[in-house]
Amino acid sequence: MIGQGQGKLFGLMAHPVHHSLSPLMHNAAYKALGIGHQYQAFDIAPEQLGKAIAAIRTLGIGGVNVSIPHKEKVIEFLDEIDDEAKVIGAVNTIVRQEDGRLKGYNTDGEGYVRSLLAETKVELPTASILLLGAGGAAKGIGIYLLKMGAQKITIANRTLAKAEELQKQLEAYSGSPHIHTLSLEELDETKLGEFTLIIHTTPTGMWPNIEQVPLSLKGIRPATIVSDIVYNPLHTAFLKQAESEGAIIHEGLGMFLYQGALAFERFTGLEAPIEVMKKEVVEQLQLGGKQ
Repeated sequence: MIGQGQGKLFGLMAHPVHHSLSPLMHNAAYKALGIGHQYQAFDIAPEQLGKAIAAIRTLGIGGVNVSIPHKEKVIEFLDEIDDEAKVIGAVNTIVRQEDGRLKGYNTDGEGYVRSLLAETKVELPTASILLLGAGGAAKGIGIYLLKMGAQKITIANRTLAKAEELQKQLEAYSGSPHIHTLSLEELDETKLGEFTLIIHTTPTGMWPNIEQVPLSLKGIRPATIVSDIVYNPLHTAFLKQAESEGAIIHEGLGMFLYQGALAFERFTGLEAPIEVMKKEVVEQLQLGGKQ
């Protein structure tokens, strides 16, 4: 059975999944540490998610990462949820426990905020933050922004009701009265000028749709920090637009690396070789990304 002996099988469940660089990153880490594990990508359609989780149990797979569109739905199929993931309401890492139970975690938010603070030196308590999107990634990021001292967050989403749902969840977590919502259509130049940190949390602009942007950034303040969690391509059309408006940009690679490193440590109990993982991903992105 997979999972016995020297090496275990780990992987990523998403739909679609062909664009992901997670297998490259994790397998490079295993090789660097001399571990016999393997990491594979599994394209799982939404209606097959329950069967896919059952397969983890049957095959003895050591754990999987979970990406769009499964981060919220997968919770119902697990045995246990980490407290942080429970608050966020989304899981991106599932670990098979020694007794065979499947436990869900969320490393997205922590990975993102670690990267943001390290690369931009932003002062979260004084920042006026615009969060674009209201899905699983936005939830994780929002919770960790509040955990690290953010005081003022506005959530903008194409569907206003989903933004309002996330607003309630963040307010329940923090008790902050300074969380607001609006639709993307309401974001005009005047409103954009109110923000000092803009964070894009949707897959818009991800390879192969690399020319797409979530909105126009005309009207932002000079030196606004604009962050995109999309890492493929590394320099998205959204970030190029931000640069043309005089913004400070924060690329998605840092979040991808740190959330992956945190997941690696959950899977193996070992410290992740982050520089090895980064080198492998950057080299692939420079070659044009995953084809």
